[in-house]
Amino acid sequence: MESRTEVPVSVSRWVGRAAAAVLGLCGLAYAGGVQAQGMVKNTYGDWQMRCETPAGATSEQCALVQNVAAEDRPNVTLVIIVLKTADGKSRLLRVVAPLGILLPSGLGLKIDQTDIGRAGFVRCLSTGCVAEVVMEDNLVNQMKTGQTATFIVFQTPEEGIGIPVSLNGFAAGFDALP
Repeated sequence: MESRTEVPVSVSRWVGRAAAAVLGLCGLAYAGGVQAQGMVKNTYGDWQMRCETPAGATSEQCALVQNVAAEDRPNVTLVIIVLKTADGKSRLLRVVAPLGILLPSGLGLKIDQTDIGRAGFVRCLSTGCVAEVVMEDNLVNQMKTGQTATFIVFQTPEEGIGIPVSLNGFAAGFDALP
């Protein structure tokens, strides 16, 4: 993907530190291969609903999660996490990408053949680098009706690696999020 399209504000806004703190459920990658934490409550197509009660929280928090790897590079993995904030006011998309990717290029997203844009990485942890966006209705609807989301990470400015993520079961799983 050669164009450097910014993600429109109407599609997504960056999550501030306060919203990121709500994501205790998804502080979520183990060092030995990126894996989501939490107990699997249900499976919706290719998505798992994982739930846990974060430290200090009074209620369980759940997220839709899918772990994927690039077809031709099994060491390039992503964890895709979708959840609603504890206050129920926002829907968040969080992607944990592997260390060693080029951060300034951001994370690209296409749904089917539609270029959605790029999101910047907000921080790197010992387990990977994190991109987060608030999901506006348009993005939620595109993911519910689409077949495949392709997330693009860059190892060099010229080399984008497209990692396909099945949207099979996303609509039912998203609607079931508490």
